[in-house]
Amino acid sequence: MFISADPLRILVVDDDEDDFFLTNSIIKDINGGNFIVDWCFRYQEALDHICHKRYDIYFIDYFLGAKTGLDLLREAVERDCEAPMILLTGKGNQAVDIEAMRVGAADYLVKSELTTEKMERCIRYTMEKARSLKALRDNELKYRSIFERSKDAIFLADTNLQFISVNAATASLLGYTSEQLSDMSFYDLMIESQEADNLRLLMQTGEVDDVEIDLLNKDREERNCIFSATLIERPDGSRYVQGILHDITGLRKAEKTVLMAEKLAATGRLARTLAHEIRNPLTNIHLSLDHLRANEVNEAQDSYFGIIQRNAKRIGAIISELLDTARPTEMILQPTSLQDILDESITSAMDRIVLKNIKLQIRYPDDILQIPADKEKLKIAFLNIIINAVEAMEEETGKLEVAMTKYGSVCEVRITDNGSGISEDNLQRLFEPYFTSKRNGLGLGLAATLNIIQAHNAEVDVQSVIGSGTTFVVTFRM
Repeated sequence: MFISADPLRILVVDDDEDDFFLTNSIIKDINGGNFIVDWCFRYQEALDHICHKRYDIYFIDYFLGAKTGLDLLREAVERDCEAPMILLTGKGNQAVDIEAMRVGAADYLVKSELTTEKMERCIRYTMEKARSLKALRDNELKYRSIFERSKDAIFLADTNLQFISVNAATASLLGYTSEQLSDMSFYDLMIESQEADNLRLLMQTGEVDDVEIDLLNKDREERNCIFSATLIERPDGSRYVQGILHDITGLRKAEKTVLMAEKLAATGRLARTLAHEIRNPLTNIHLSLDHLRANEVNEAQDSYFGIIQRNAKRIGAIISELLDTARPTEMILQPTSLQDILDESITSAMDRIVLKNIKLQIRYPDDILQIPADKEKLKIAFLNIIINAVEAMEEETGKLEVAMTKYGSVCEVRITDNGSGISEDNLQRLFEPYFTSKRNGLGLGLAATLNIIQAHNAEVDVQSVIGSGTTFVVTFRM
């Protein structure tokens, strides 16, 4: 029994009116049916009805004059028409049956074998199937929209984390197209091999929750991400992985900036306190020396006076240098070519580069990049970084790369060496005043560099691997 609260709109597409009357009478005889049945015998008119969804179900005769019902089915499917269509023929033909199902027909009926029971079952099954397919399509559209529009990177991969499908955010984060990623594995993007091995072990459990992972994008830039993944098993037994990446690179940089600002502020307070406490007794020493020297002294005593005076001045100079490092640097910013600043900084370090026979590579964009800068002070900042890179490299085998890149309103300067690298512990303290790993260094060069860079409203980040080298990344907002 077919029961429907709302009338079911049916269109019979047949070029023979007698056949329409026969089909219509069978439909009308269905017990409990509530149908509105119309007839159409023109091909184009029928196609228009189908494409504009004017009916719930379509019965299409195989013979439609110059064209066939299969032609109508194909053309309707090509136009993304989703209404259920049933093909009718005068005689049974297995080849036509198979082709009709392949093209997209919901069912295939032979007119001479039609009965009320067959028609009722066909309509009922077809409408139930149509409702199920519509629900599936709606769900697919909903989840596809979530997948594509998500700000987080979402991807599907096989059990070896070989990419199958990625959303736009994944391609944007990693810098590769979806086609390029389909030839890659997630493990190919990981920086640390040990980290990749640990992830393989975690994947064996079938679930990975909020693991922090460092990746390299296409431009060889490090991206800090939170990674989650779930192993999903299909009904047929095959399995795939759904992964989510949340980019926290900006957050990590902000945390480093805040931490460094707090350290510099604490160092500044300490420096001012020390300067005040030391300069008072130092002034007394200078006054005492002047008083003693006013009296007659012999040659041996004068030698000792000289030693005291020179070292007192040295103490004063160190205190002044410490205060200059701790206080915000005053800048006179003017539009300046960043290429010129880098070129002059490199020129100042060229003697050291040549003496150690270091290979130098410079990469600039074609366009001149103008930034508001205090040229002389920014030259000092870059020179400090370049000198540190040169000193970290071995003679003859050293390679120094100075590269500049522009991304929209952001300009990035990368100074990379293949030197000894910096340990993780030292990286945390790199810009602290008086912290140095050099035997005779004061540890004020990089502290002053950070002060100058921050005074230009720029940011500095350091990436380093022990035994492989270090990269200083200075980012300017233009």
